[in-house]
Amino acid sequence: MATDHTAHHDAHHHTPSFAQRWLFGTNHKDIGTLYLVFSLVMFLIGGAMALVIRAELFQPGLQLVNPEFFNQMTTVHALVMIFGAVMPAFVGLGNWMIPLMVGAPDMALPRMNNWSFWILPFAFLMLLSTLFMEGGGPAGGWTLYPPLSLQGGNSIAFVIFAIHLMGISSIMGAINIIATILNMRAPGMDLLKMPIFVWSWLITAFLLIAVMPVLAGAVTMLLTDKFFATSFFNAAGGGDPVLFQHIFWFFGHPEVYIMILPAFGIISEIIPTFARKPLFGYQAMVYAIASIAFLSFIVWAHHMFTVGMPLGGELFFMYATMLIAVPTGVKVFNWVSTMWKGSMTFETPMLFALGFVVMFTIGGFSGLMLAIVPADFQYHDTYFVVAHFHYVLVTGAIFAIMAGTYYWLPKWTGFMYNETLGKWHFWLSTIFVNLLFFPQHFLGLAGMPRRIPDYNIAFSDFNMISSVGAFGFGLSQLLFAYIVWSCARGGARATDRVWEGAKGLEWTVPSPAPHHTFTTPPRIDDRELAHGDVSH
Repeated sequence: MATDHTAHHDAHHHTPSFAQRWLFGTNHKDIGTLYLVFSLVMFLIGGAMALVIRAELFQPGLQLVNPEFFNQMTTVHALVMIFGAVMPAFVGLGNWMIPLMVGAPDMALPRMNNWSFWILPFAFLMLLSTLFMEGGGPAGGWTLYPPLSLQGGNSIAFVIFAIHLMGISSIMGAINIIATILNMRAPGMDLLKMPIFVWSWLITAFLLIAVMPVLAGAVTMLLTDKFFATSFFNAAGGGDPVLFQHIFWFFGHPEVYIMILPAFGIISEIIPTFARKPLFGYQAMVYAIASIAFLSFIVWAHHMFTVGMPLGGELFFMYATMLIAVPTGVKVFNWVSTMWKGSMTFETPMLFALGFVVMFTIGGFSGLMLAIVPADFQYHDTYFVVAHFHYVLVTGAIFAIMAGTYYWLPKWTGFMYNETLGKWHFWLSTIFVNLLFFPQHFLGLAGMPRRIPDYNIAFSDFNMISSVGAFGFGLSQLLFAYIVWSCARGGARATDRVWEGAKGLEWTVPSPAPHHTFTTPPRIDDRELAHGDVSH
């Protein structure tokens, strides 16, 4: 194994200044770090908004905030978490790891990489600034359904511009990832030899390019309805508010998979490492990811069963939605089969991966329940839906991001994180996240609507449990921030192959990964990939 493919960034007799490195730099590792730090900050901001929501719902009656501000919190919390925390975290992980995993020296389009990141802080400053404008921030839910979303103040124009900027950033990042994977793989790395994480991002990038312009179109039509007297969604002028739902969810359902497919990729890297076995059914996993991506385009109206669709439409979307359970089930089966009779150890990344498999499956089952039309008529717009998508996004996407962070953090920093604190973080998060979201299933089944600041006293016990879970989960994430920060500052030195069972190119470079890697591309054959051992 060679490690001489490292030319440190000061090899040319200059060390870049802080501004050169962090503001204008084009190195994929630095930009990946910027994305990850940004997403952590947004995660904490979005989490603070969630705590405002749960504090208000701790008891029946209006406690802390007025209903208008409550609605702004639910809307901005969702926009910040989806576009500011989950998606940038996956882009950051992709930026950091994809070049290392495919043996590329950097991303294909490094200047565009820098730009795609720096658009984001300005977009979110603009979004958050609307909370301080006359009339307050957006208050129509993250879906921004008209006519409700158009009844607030003029700040909706700033929200829509912020969404356009986020979309531009996402499309640029996706083009960069596709160009890197298709053009810059090391000699001998065929598509079907790529790590599953790389595959998951390749497919996700195509989804992003396909659907972000659809969202841009939907919000631009909202903008013209509000300010230019068009009537796309205004029934009084001959428009139809249900049209917005169709356009929005044609974006929104693939978006759901944009936020989970990279998570599947991360889990598919971690489980084989700690089971010390190759991934069971590699090709089936690739085809399953591709199938999920394809099906995500033909299920959008399952969010709209209650709008008065014709029966044929309801049946089609019900069956198409249930069909997605098949490739998803294949993935869960393959993860479990990978662990079967493996020499498993339970370091923090593996704990988060196992938590993901169990709790994401719970979210998947409640999704199947929501797919069934007559049942959905009862569940729709209740807390059952809130419980469902938080099991998929929090114990799914966010647990996978945390698993990936613990897994690759020693490679990034050169130091081991505190394993004891990592396990504390996992168990506190898991206990509190279930305390937070599991009771919401029962609230929904009992009929509690979502997005309400007050509720019937009959719902008070489960709401109190849920709010206690929320504060416990939120405080646990401060421990996560501390673990990452202290690991970056120092600790026990990490070896090059941090984990005993780790395979793949990223474990052949030193820890911490040098500023420039693979200046001469590694050559790959099947035997070397199987052992994670690569020579020039």
